[in-house]
Amino acid sequence: MRDVGILLIIGGTTIILVGILILLAGRLPWLGHLPGDLHLRGKNWSFSFPVVTCILVSIILTVLINIIMRLFRR
Repeated sequence: MRDVGILLIIGGTTIILVGILILLAGRLPWLGHLPGDLHLRGKNWSFSFPVVTCILVSIILTVLINIIMRLFRR
């Protein structure tokens, strides 16, 4: 049961951190508007795909997860 408790604590903490990041993401005006992000607009439609922002977030999360994993292995 101890393992299940630890898993629930880690999962809950992760959900809280993701929620905080989502709340704070609106305060970063450059997020989603980096050079290389696709923004297409037509007469009655628009399409937005933040390619560079996705790559940047992926790199940052990969580095953070690797640092956390290395700290827990010791």
